[in-house]
Amino acid sequence: MKLLENKIALVTGASRGIGREIAKKFAEQGANIAFTYLSSVEKGQALEAELADYGVKAKGYRSDASDYTAAEQLITDVVSDFGTVDILVNNAGITRDTLLMRMSEEQWDEVLRVNLKSVFNLTKAATKPMMRAKQGSIINITSVVGLMGNAGQANYSASKAGIIGFTKSVAKELGSRNIRSNALAPGFIETEMTGELNEKALEDWLKNIPLKRAGQGEEVANACVFLGSDMSKYITGQVLQVDGGMLM
Repeated sequence: MKLLENKIALVTGASRGIGREIAKKFAEQGANIAFTYLSSVEKGQALEAELADYGVKAKGYRSDASDYTAAEQLITDVVSDFGTVDILVNNAGITRDTLLMRMSEEQWDEVLRVNLKSVFNLTKAATKPMMRAKQGSIINITSVVGLMGNAGQANYSASKAGIIGFTKSVAKELGSRNIRSNALAPGFIETEMTGELNEKALEDWLKNIPLKRAGQGEEVANACVFLGSDMSKYITGQVLQVDGGMLM
C-alpha cells in the first residue's frame, strides 16, 4: 500500500520548484492532489495533467494564499471538490533580497505577506474540515535561514522564523484534535532560483555543507511524504531540517 493512499492533500505554490516536486511525490504515493498556482495558467494545467497520470484525482486552483478571503474560498472549493483536506502543505513563498539599509517598506511587507500571512490564512481555513474529520497534518515549508539568519535576507529570514513559531503554537492548540503541525526547513536546494547563482556563490554555499552537494527538490518532497503519512503520527511541533548537515 502506498504511504498516502486516498489522502487528500493541498499544496500551495506548486507550479514550480519544491512545491511541484512535493505534489508529484504525493501523487506517486497515492494522494489525491489539490494545488494552487498564481502566475502561469499553462504551468498549472500541465501539472494537473502530469499528476493525473499517476492515477489520482488532481485539480489546480488559481488562488493567492496571501489573500484571506481567497484562502477561505479555496478551502471551501477544495472541500466541495474532494470532500476534505487531510494534508496541508504551506509552500507558497517569495524572496526580495537586499541588505537591510537598502530594503524598502514594500519589500519587507510583500515578503511577510506572501510567506507568513499565507500560512496563517490557509491553516486557519483548513483546520475547520480537519477538526470535523478529527485528524490532519499541516506541513509548513520554512528554511534554515529562519533558524540561522542570512545577510541580505532580513525579510525572508523573519518570515521563515515566524513560520516556525506559528507551527509550534498550532501544534499545541490542535494536538488534542489529532491535528499535527510540523515545519520542514530546506537548506541549499537546487531550484530555478539557485540556478542563477554564480560559481563563487555556489562554492561558498557548498563548502559549509557536510554532504558537499546541493539538495534536490525530490529529497524535500520525500521528507514531506513522511510528515504527511501515518509514519509520523506521533510527531508534531517539530522542525525537520533537510539541509545536508549545513546547520547542526
